[in-house]
Amino acid sequence: MALGTRAVSDSQGVRTLLTSARFELMPFESFDEEITHLPDDATIAITTSPQLGIEKTVEKTEEAAAMGYDVVPHIAARYVEDRAQLESIAERLEQAGITDIFVPGGDREEPAGEYESALDMLEALAETAYSFEEVGITGYPEGHDFIDDETLAESMTQKAPYATYIVTQLCYDPDAVLEWVEDIRARGIELPVEVGIPGVMNYQRLMQISQKVGVGDSIKFLRKTTGILGFVKQLVGSRGTYEPDELIDGLAPYVGDDEYNVRGVHIYTFNQTPDTEKWRHDRLDS
Repeated sequence: MALGTRAVSDSQGVRTLLTSARFELMPFESFDEEITHLPDDATIAITTSPQLGIEKTVEKTEEAAAMGYDVVPHIAARYVEDRAQLESIAERLEQAGITDIFVPGGDREEPAGEYESALDMLEALAETAYSFEEVGITGYPEGHDFIDDETLAESMTQKAPYATYIVTQLCYDPDAVLEWVEDIRARGIELPVEVGIPGVMNYQRLMQISQKVGVGDSIKFLRKTTGILGFVKQLVGSRGTYEPDELIDGLAPYVGDDEYNVRGVHIYTFNQTPDTEKWRHDRLDS
């Protein structure tokens, strides 16, 4: 790693990452229970569900904001039908006190309307009367299954002027994240990065989720770091559990480095917050 210099100790870096973490929840039936396990002042990102659509995301955002949480709704471009719906969503979010939104393209196979990509909707939003203090866009440290690296890089360059930070796709390998940060810095992208990490979860379910989102190299890394026999044992055992310690420990030395500008971690909880919160508190206490 070539950028910058370390600005904090490793232990300080761990504490900063874990105390400033944001938690991603899906707007399913379990949402109301899962949110109760998070700190009262937590920042909660709410996804757009292919099954439930954008309306459920907005509804849960309004509810969570009314409860006093700092909420970051995912406004996935391919789920928004047109300019009228975009303005309606923006108005509702503004009325709910939302100042931070995350704009992915969305994994819907066919767009619901006129927005094919996150860039399309970011450009449309910029033409409305609504604006948000913080706007996040997606980063892919290990690439994308259906989009080549050159296209991803060009897309990032085009979206960056509309954004204030980047959230990375799920990744298990801290070196892959850091190398990707070096690459985007070399291309002139200076936005702060929220590193997407998995929460505490049963190995088997986590592997199923990882395969769905195309995290191939990360799975190889996970096998390597646990050892193949240990990995298989944990994978098939009902009590085998993944904890993101290696990710946190690998990222911690770079917290406070202005060149890397790793602002925090974005925890993909997959609506399993109690185990993740216990792990987070155990790390902070240690």
